[in-house]
Amino acid sequence: MGGHVVIVAGFGFRKAATVDSLADALARTGAHPTHIATLQSKARTGVFRAFARARSLPVIEVPDEQAQMIDTPTKSASSLAAKGTGSVAEAAAIAACFGGTLIAKRFISNDQMATCAIAKGSET
Repeated sequence: MGGHVVIVAGFGFRKAATVDSLADALARTGAHPTHIATLQSKARTGVFRAFARARSLPVIEVPDEQAQMIDTPTKSASSLAAKGTGSVAEAAAIAACFGGTLIAKRFISNDQMATCAIAKGSET
């Protein structure tokens, strides 16, 4: 496993987000990820699981506490207040790549219910 390049789409989303919200946020990045990631507290929601199944992509659950330790380029005041990180999408993508490099800052879905950021790294 070690050394394989991974492209991770990290997601942040509101409770009202739909599969289409997540798909739109991902489409806006133009990326073709090998994995998707979000916070553990969000990863088992029905909408995220349905999105992962529809894409046949492995899910990486990032511990909420780990995401809070990652300095993100985006500094959303609402995200900082709610989740302790400037961007859930960026933090999830970076953490899931084991400290990989952010290659696309967060993109926001048209309905403003989901965000997606892309990071590149290696599996360990």
